[in-house]
Amino acid sequence: MVRATPEYLAARTSMMSLRAQALEQSMMASQTYYSTPQQPVQPVAANRANAKDLKPEAFTKPYLEFMTENPTVFHAVGYFKEKLEKAGYKELHSRDSWSGKIQPGGKYYTTRNGSSVIAWAVGKAYKPGNGLAMVAGHIDALTARLKPISKKPTHDGYVQLGIAQYAGALNSTWWDRDLSIGGRVIVKDPETGKTSSKLVKLDWPIARIPTLAPHFGIGMTGHNNQETEMTPIIGLDNSDLDAPSTTSSEKPIGGKGSFASTQPPKLVKLIASELKIEDYSSILNWELELYDSQPAQVGGIDKEFIFAGRIDDKLCSWAAFMALLHARDDEDSGVIKLVALFDDEEIGSLLRQGARGNFLPITIERTVEALVANTNTLYQNAFIGGTGLGPGLMGQTYANSFLVSSDVTHAAHPNFTQTNLTDHSPRLNVGVALCVDASAHMTTDSVSMAILDRVAELSGCVNQRHMIRNDSRSGGTVGPMLSSAMGVKAADVGIPQLSMHSIRATTGSLDPGLGIKFYKGFLDEWEKVDSEWRA
Repeated sequence: MVRATPEYLAARTSMMSLRAQALEQSMMASQTYYSTPQQPVQPVAANRANAKDLKPEAFTKPYLEFMTENPTVFHAVGYFKEKLEKAGYKELHSRDSWSGKIQPGGKYYTTRNGSSVIAWAVGKAYKPGNGLAMVAGHIDALTARLKPISKKPTHDGYVQLGIAQYAGALNSTWWDRDLSIGGRVIVKDPETGKTSSKLVKLDWPIARIPTLAPHFGIGMTGHNNQETEMTPIIGLDNSDLDAPSTTSSEKPIGGKGSFASTQPPKLVKLIASELKIEDYSSILNWELELYDSQPAQVGGIDKEFIFAGRIDDKLCSWAAFMALLHARDDEDSGVIKLVALFDDEEIGSLLRQGARGNFLPITIERTVEALVANTNTLYQNAFIGGTGLGPGLMGQTYANSFLVSSDVTHAAHPNFTQTNLTDHSPRLNVGVALCVDASAHMTTDSVSMAILDRVAELSGCVNQRHMIRNDSRSGGTVGPMLSSAMGVKAADVGIPQLSMHSIRATTGSLDPGLGIKFYKGFLDEWEKVDSEWRA
C-alpha cells in the first residue's frame, strides 16, 4: 500500500518543475494518455491499458476545455452523451422496453431530465448475480437561475434581470464578476407542433452584479440582501428620457400571455437569435442560469494550479466519467462497470433526477432484468431454480457490489491553518482523499478503506485522508443515501480543492488526471480486490 509519507511528499514536490514542463509539452503536442507512445489517443482503442500507465498531466487541457465549454448541468450531460456515443455506448430510453437490448460485453447509457446520466459497461463474462463496480457523483453546481418572470422594471436606465440563488450562490464572491447566461430552452415547432429542448449559452459576459463604492459606507462582504441588492444589470435603456408620459401601446414580444412576454425583450431576441428562432411565441419556457464566463485555466509559477468556476463538482464527475471511457475491456471481466452522475446534490438530492430518487436502483434492476431475460434457461426456470429477477437475485447483485461516492473535498488551506486537521487535510497534486466522518456523514469505514487502499496499490495511486476537526461542520455527499438504499458496500472519495462554493475555485493541475487514474483503477481492479476478500 502506497501512503503519502513526508518523504514521499518531499520527493514529489521536488519534481513539480519537471511536471510543469511535461504539462506544457503535453498541451502543445498531440495528446497521449498513457506512458507507452504507441497507445492511441481514443479511449475506445486504449481500453487495454492499466491505470499505472496513465499520465495525469495529459488530462489537464481536456479538463480545462470541458469546464469552459460546458457551464451548465444540461451542457455537461450533452457533453457526456456525445463522448459516450463516440465510444460505442448505446442510449436506452426510460420509456422503452430494455428487453433484448442488453448483452454481456455491451455498453449503454441513459439520462433523466437532461441533467443526470448513468453509463455502464457489462463485462463479457457477466453472469446474473454478479456485482457492479460503481462510481457516483453530482454535476450540479451553485448558480443563480432566472426567475419564471425575469423581466423587471428599468431603474435609472438599467435593464435588470430577476434571478434566484440555487443552493448557496449569490454569496459575496459573485460581486463584480463577468457573468453570462446558459441553459436549456423549451421550443415548439410551429410547423410540426412537436416540442423539444435546445441548449444555449452566450459566450460573452452580459450580466454583472455591481458593488457599491466603499465611499458610501455599506460593506459588500456582509449580509447583503440577495433580493434587492444583488440584482444583475444586463443592459441600458434610456428611452424613458425622451418618451411621452402616456402609456406605451407597443405590443408585448411574443404576444400577450406568452412566455416571451414575461422576459426581458432584448434577452428573448438574443436567445432566439442564438437558436435561429423566428417566432418568439414558440419559446414555451426555459431554464437559464448565470455563470462565470472567465475560462478555466492553469496558474501558479509552475502552472501547478487550475483556476475555474464550478469545480464542485464538475471535477470528480468528469474524472469518473473519463475513467469509465478508459476502463479496461477484459475478456474475463464478470462485473458491470458503472458511473452515475446526478443533479440536485447541492439542494438535497430530493428530486427525481437526484440521488435520493430511484434513478440508479431502477437502472440497475432493469439492466439485470434484461440480462436475465437474455439467458433463456435462467428466464424459463426463474421460479424453479430461484435464479430469476426478484429480491433474491437483486440482493445477491447488491451484496456483490461496491460504490465509490465521489465528491470534491477540502484541501489544506495555507492561510486558515486552524481549520486543518493534522494528517487529515489532503494536499493538491498528490492523489484522491478517502473521506471519513465519525458521525456517518460519509460512508467510509475500515473495510472500504482497506479495499480502496488495495486498489491504489494496484493502480500506482496515493490515497490521502480527509477528516474534519471536531469543532467544524461536515458536508454531505450522495454516498450515504445510495449505499443505504441499495445496501452496497461503499466509501467516500474526494479530489481536494480550495475555495469550495466560491464562484471561482482552485485545484491542482494534475488532480483531474490523478482522479481518473484512481477511478479507472477501481473500475478495473474491483473484481480482483473483491476476490481477495472471499473465502
